[in-house]
Amino acid sequence: MLRPLSIAALCLAGAVTLARADVYRWVDEHGTPHYSDQWMPGAEILKTRKTHPSGADTSARVADQRSLSAASQRISAQLAEQDNARAVQEDKAKRREVLCKQSRDAYARAIMSRRVYQDGEDGERTYLTDEQADTYREQLRKSVMDNCGSVPQFDPNAPLAEPQPIEPRPIPEPKANPAEAISE
Repeated sequence: MLRPLSIAALCLAGAVTLARADVYRWVDEHGTPHYSDQWMPGAEILKTRKTHPSGADTSARVADQRSLSAASQRISAQLAEQDNARAVQEDKAKRREVLCKQSRDAYARAIMSRRVYQDGEDGERTYLTDEQADTYREQLRKSVMDNCGSVPQFDPNAPLAEPQPIEPRPIPEPKANPAEAISE
């Protein structure tokens, strides 16, 4: 285990050293080119290490980062705006459902009622005339149209959705003979 670790460390150190070294080239008296990491008289440099990027590269990177940051902020703002718009639409839909149900219930009560009344300021009921009741029902019908988009059809022959109160029945007479019921 120790041997492979030391070999890997040695290879890594050599790669880092080679990557950072300058490369020089020179040609000897016989015309043979030579390469080395050490300078010789008459050698020309082929590769040099750069410690810092050039100023143009730095400013370009900063500009790229700024443009990416601005684009990211625009996208975040657009997503937040879309989420807000969706939430507003959901709220409107829920409110419309509530108003529709309230309008339909009020219209159904007004249609099924024989007499329509309104509560006064002092809490007393004021019954409407037939003309006033018809006008009130028409207003409720328009309210249902505005809030629901359609008005349910009223069929007077259809069974009522709400059960009607049961009228009291007379108590039947006992079937006992009254003459026998009198005690002597």
